[in-house]
Amino acid sequence: MAFAAKTTGPMSEINVTPLVDVMLVLLIIFMITAPIPALKIKVDLPQPNPNPQPPTNPVDPIRLKIDQAGAFYWNDTPVDELGLKAQLAVIGQQPLGNQPEIQISADDAVAYQYVARVLADAKSYNLVKIGFNEAQ
Repeated sequence: MAFAAKTTGPMSEINVTPLVDVMLVLLIIFMITAPIPALKIKVDLPQPNPNPQPPTNPVDPIRLKIDQAGAFYWNDTPVDELGLKAQLAVIGQQPLGNQPEIQISADDAVAYQYVARVLADAKSYNLVKIGFNEAQ
């Protein structure tokens, strides 16, 4: 007489054997790779200069204001577009370390074309220190 188990519904037990196998493999992998970061790596870090150069006095920034009508003010002095280009050309001839920063403050209602024109002119004269301020 043979005993046969009849199951009519789905099996409700979880087979944990594959889970244990995977966990043991992961444990072995982590045990093998864990000592690798413990190896010493030689790093050549730069050494501090024993005689540092004293900082030079920074150049005062130039305030370039663009009002609502598109007029330019170079340090609160009105200047036309040709005068602005001439000023930018003079600054562009200085070495990069000695160039003053151009701080542009444009009115909220100014057309973007005026700001874009100033930025394009500054780039054409190799000016790299350009900042933006809030309009006052």
